[in-house]
Amino acid sequence: MPLQRGKVLGYDFNRMVVDFTMFNQGKTVRCAISTAAMDDLEGKHEVKADQRVDQFLRLRDAIEERASRKFFERPVHAEGPVVLRSNDF
Repeated sequence: MPLQRGKVLGYDFNRMVVDFTMFNQGKTVRCAISTAAMDDLEGKHEVKADQRVDQFLRLRDAIEERASRKFFERPVHAEGPVVLRSNDF
């Protein structure tokens, strides 16, 4: 069963990622996607910091589907967040 949708936590300017959560059988899975990955996915490269959450929301279905696949592809005992980068798409 794929991960379930969680919350958008917001844009982290210092790390240049949008943080979000998903759920695996009721357990929270921390996730993030780099701004470069979102720009590549959308084909835009002039997105401002205050527009990053809106960009995430436009791309949310594709991002969450890929985060779910990456979560289940990693080793069973892997810890830490699922971080999506350009090469994940």
